[in-house]
Amino acid sequence: MAEHIASNNTDVGHILVKVQEDLQELKEKISHITIHGEAATVDFQTLETAIHRTEMGLKSRAAEYLNVINRQVLTLPAVEYRNMPADHTLAVPVPLAISKPIKRPVVYPSLSKKHHGIQLWNAPQHISPGTQHKHGIDMRILRDPSNPKNRNFLHENYGIQLPLIKSEMPEIPLQKLIKGTTVGSLAILPVSHREDPSLLPPFVSEKDARKGILSLIERGLIPPASELTVDPPFVQHKAAKIHDIQEKFKKPDPEIFGTYPKNAYCIIVSESYTNESKHLDKELGSRLPLKMDTVTPAPSVMSKSSAKDIGAVQLLLDKEIVPFEFHQSQHLAANWNRIKASRRTIIHIPSLGYAQSLRSSVPDIDTQQNLQMGRLCDIRDDNIDVIYICPLWIGEDVTQYYMKLLGLQEAVKTGIPEKIVDMEDRLKVMTPEAVSHFPNHHLCLATHLKYSPRTIKRIKNLIEGKAAYIVGGLLHKDDLAVADMLNVPILGPEPEVAHLYSTKSGGKRIFASACAPMPPGEYDIYNLQQMHEVLTQLILENLEIRRWLFKVDVEFGGRGTAYFDVSHLKCYKQILKEFRQIGPTQWLKKKWIQEPAELTISRELPGILAEHAQPANKKIFPTWEKFLQMFLCQGGVVEGYPPSDSITNLTVDMLIEPTGEVSMVSCGDQIHSKSLLECWGTTVPQCSVDPGNLHSVCVKIAEACKSRGVIGFFSIDLVTFIHPHTMEQQIWATDLDLAYSDQLAMTQLMLFISNGKLICRTNTFEVPPKPTEKKRKLRMEESAMKEEAQIQLPFMKRYGVLSTQLKHTNLSMVQYSVLFKIFKAHGIGFDIKKRQGTVFILHEDNKKDRLGMVTIGEDLQGALLTFARNLSVIHQEISAPNLQLENNFQAAIKDIELILGVTIVNKSKAKEDNATTALEALS
Repeated sequence: MAEHIASNNTDVGHILVKVQEDLQELKEKISHITIHGEAATVDFQTLETAIHRTEMGLKSRAAEYLNVINRQVLTLPAVEYRNMPADHTLAVPVPLAISKPIKRPVVYPSLSKKHHGIQLWNAPQHISPGTQHKHGIDMRILRDPSNPKNRNFLHENYGIQLPLIKSEMPEIPLQKLIKGTTVGSLAILPVSHREDPSLLPPFVSEKDARKGILSLIERGLIPPASELTVDPPFVQHKAAKIHDIQEKFKKPDPEIFGTYPKNAYCIIVSESYTNESKHLDKELGSRLPLKMDTVTPAPSVMSKSSAKDIGAVQLLLDKEIVPFEFHQSQHLAANWNRIKASRRTIIHIPSLGYAQSLRSSVPDIDTQQNLQMGRLCDIRDDNIDVIYICPLWIGEDVTQYYMKLLGLQEAVKTGIPEKIVDMEDRLKVMTPEAVSHFPNHHLCLATHLKYSPRTIKRIKNLIEGKAAYIVGGLLHKDDLAVADMLNVPILGPEPEVAHLYSTKSGGKRIFASACAPMPPGEYDIYNLQQMHEVLTQLILENLEIRRWLFKVDVEFGGRGTAYFDVSHLKCYKQILKEFRQIGPTQWLKKKWIQEPAELTISRELPGILAEHAQPANKKIFPTWEKFLQMFLCQGGVVEGYPPSDSITNLTVDMLIEPTGEVSMVSCGDQIHSKSLLECWGTTVPQCSVDPGNLHSVCVKIAEACKSRGVIGFFSIDLVTFIHPHTMEQQIWATDLDLAYSDQLAMTQLMLFISNGKLICRTNTFEVPPKPTEKKRKLRMEESAMKEEAQIQLPFMKRYGVLSTQLKHTNLSMVQYSVLFKIFKAHGIGFDIKKRQGTVFILHEDNKKDRLGMVTIGEDLQGALLTFARNLSVIHQEISAPNLQLENNFQAAIKDIELILGVTIVNKSKAKEDNATTALEALS
């Protein structure tokens, strides 16, 4: 019966309750039945017994049914019924045999979602999310006996009074809080010093000093950019012992620089100490004594703004590195001739070791350091292997391009394009892993390499047992650290020397000591009054010069240049008239004649400069005020601009070998686009100055550099023009850069792809003639004679146009594979047999807005025409009418057109001179 009830889909419990009610009603009706007449007597007792038996059976069956269908423990009533009134009853009566009415029925709660039993009562099925959330909170209180609300909740809703259990933990009396400061007041930077930084730093008491240098800096008592000198110093210096070169491989005795307290633990510094896997903090910590007890700062701390003081820590680093560099340079000088004649490895690190503030202002510093990919072409010498340190990650397309280009070495030498070799064994391009770790820190490449232990280890494995040396860019102190780690010398000067004489004022000192011709001017200018006085005197002594240039010492590439035209001076015409009346000799000899003019110019000059002086690069210095601030902060020079409408700038690359031998390795005429003060390319060899005069001037400058400890590659910028009064050609040395130049890197590419040689003493670029094909039917003797005649053929002359500064923003929208298809469609390429054509340099594959290009032709006019045609084709193919972005292609084409006009005039003049000479010889 229980199984039958359990299987029924109807509410069997409701039916059972109904049956009980019917039986009760039947029982009451029977008790009130009255019998009339003489009918048979009814046995009521037996009937009541039967009804009672049936009722008891129904109760037992109802209990069995409940046990069958409900095998779960009943829970407390659902929360939604806790607020019902006492006389409220459910729609379904309780299935119990209770004859008396129930004032507060027992309500069973609905089961939670995790139970899958049957719902006993008809509780509401649709509950709002807010109500569900409230029910969930109540159920958590109900299930958690430790909850402080649990006891009241059970009492209010279910009438269950739980006993109150007192905590055995003794009550802790509350302590009275006392408000107030626990740290004494410390001195801070006065308001007057915040508003006027030019005031002297305030006095630092001993109490403030004991709080530490970091505390003083945070409170403003020490300027954040100050260089600190601790008195007495933490490190006491001692003269380093210089060992003989024969003792190079002898392990030196450990030395301790200075004396320290007994409770200080010192790390011994020796010459052979290297560790490439330490970071900057560990590296500095490993070179200083570590004191284990409490450190108390020195009572007096002084701040210095002079850039000449290096600091105690830097001096200790220099003590360790400089002796190593000294020994390595001596070793390189003693073995240079043997190294040049044997197989060797050149490690190219094209690092720009400028100051951090200057590097931060250079856009795309990593791309700027990678403009010298032409250095890879050093492998044209069969005895040279190249390791090129790349400042950015280059993709597979760029890598394959250079491997294919450099694989043409045998094809270039033989003139047979099919001869392609694999250069992977002789050429390695590496990117330091620190480039990914410091992407936005504007670090130079040498610093990235210094903190890249995996790359250092790989280079060590490649050069083990081989002769090797480093060719850097503008050297940085981290170049010395890298050389120390690799145990190889650097073909270059010390970083301090390179930075000192690469400034504008430093170059002027070199030119002056070499007695090289220079433009009139003055250097080492650091204040406004000095600049006004110098410029006034220069104008009076050189009235033929119409424009004056201002150059910031530390800038490069024409970035830090401004100009001023004297024609804006109201008194200039009157002074020039007086000069012509008196004559140049008397004007310069009698200084008292210049006094009225000097007073007039000094009054006008400040206002005229503020109004009419213009920076050359408006992106770096948008206004004269910005430029003047940098000029006076970093120092600079004032020099005259050539007094001619037609001027030519030159760049000459020199090499001072470790043995002292001086040679000229490249020379070219500069090409300008937007400004005459910014160069974007060169034509090689130069054709504007007599090669003998140029060589004489450059050798003098090189000798002056050599006397100051300069070795390696460096470049000299010069300017030539025809003086308007004497009508003679003049040459002025204008700039010196003690670093490997872009022109030299592109010259290496030009010589590689043409198998030529550049003879700067005669201004000739020679390539071997086109090889002739041999006929198989010729006899051995005839073929030998033909080969001998071929060897004796003269070299052919060539001219090249080089540039690494081609920029077009639309290039970033074109893939390199598509770009080379465009070149092929327009016939842009290089002919290996004729040794002329075009070769491109790819700098990177991220932004792709820069390009390098070399064109080689039979004459200068042909090379320039090819270059201009290539620029025009690229510009037309990648530009859209409604999308004209930044580029220098069009300005470069205009400048080439001007140069072509000059070359045509020079050619016609040369023909007339030759004809006149021939007629005179015949007569």
